[in-house]
Amino acid sequence: MMSVLARIAWLRWPVAIALLVAVALHEGVFEAYALIVRTGPMLLWLAPLHALPLLFDARAWHRLLDARIPLRALWWIAVVREAIGRLLPVLGIGGELAGIRLAARYMRDVSRVSASVVVELLVTIAVQYALAVLGLVLLRFHAHDADRIGDMIGAGLIVSLPVGLAAFVVAHRGKPFHRLEALARGWLDPASTLAARLDGKRLDHDIRTLLQRMPLLASAFSWQFAGYVLGSAETYLALDMLGHPVSIAGAIAIEALVQAARNAIFIAPAGLGVQEATIVAIAAAFGVDREAALSLALLRRVRELLWGAIALVLLRVIETRHAVRFAPDRG
Repeated sequence: MMSVLARIAWLRWPVAIALLVAVALHEGVFEAYALIVRTGPMLLWLAPLHALPLLFDARAWHRLLDARIPLRALWWIAVVREAIGRLLPVLGIGGELAGIRLAARYMRDVSRVSASVVVELLVTIAVQYALAVLGLVLLRFHAHDADRIGDMIGAGLIVSLPVGLAAFVVAHRGKPFHRLEALARGWLDPASTLAARLDGKRLDHDIRTLLQRMPLLASAFSWQFAGYVLGSAETYLALDMLGHPVSIAGAIAIEALVQAARNAIFIAPAGLGVQEATIVAIAAAFGVDREAALSLALLRRVRELLWGAIALVLLRVIETRHAVRFAPDRG
């Protein structure tokens, strides 16, 4: 089973890269790059902005854990989770599994940590649907000639809605992790004590307990939703610096619908090609030409690579030190 998933994880990369190259060449990647060069180093100020949405995301997780792990630690783990999910050849849950492993160093209750991550994923599904609806409303009332792209995204939401609802029902009423405990152990790390501390039956119980705390779920939802909306500041400022400003409504719609497209077509690693095509299509509906829209897409990729590379390098250093610290004495 794992070998099949590994093959899928690797094979999707050449397909996604081919799509990215096709989109870039069709939309004029050289002109977009020239626009970035003309705008200059001031664009570098956009990179640190991403810290705020990640902080809001970490705060949502912080709430689900009842503040039992310091927020600064969860922010760092959130950076690593995103880096692994977007830059490494793993399927969608790779970043979450890394998050569980890292968070378990601060909190020994692996079941509680794992439950918080699962519930956080369910909250994220709800946030993504809410964002997509907000984006469609803004697209409908603030954009021009957006009927086609809006209808396509709306149809995708309707088709995928049963999957999202099923995830909530199974987590709340089923016992998925008790039934898949052996497989979950293999995913986490069969050679470590972390896997030995995993109890599928208790994990199901902890998940159901969290899902029954509606005020807590509402708080986590609010923090995540606010973080995604705040992330639209990157789009707003980038297009303004590139000389093609959009309204706040336009920036929020672009961010919301790009996130919706990335998550709907999750099989595409890092949303390669999908993100770029969606940015160009949605931005065009708000009067942004293709050159500036593709420039925005390129800037987002550079920011992802920058944040991801720094996170993975630091993770490697920390993991090496951790391994040396806990290595058995060989005499």
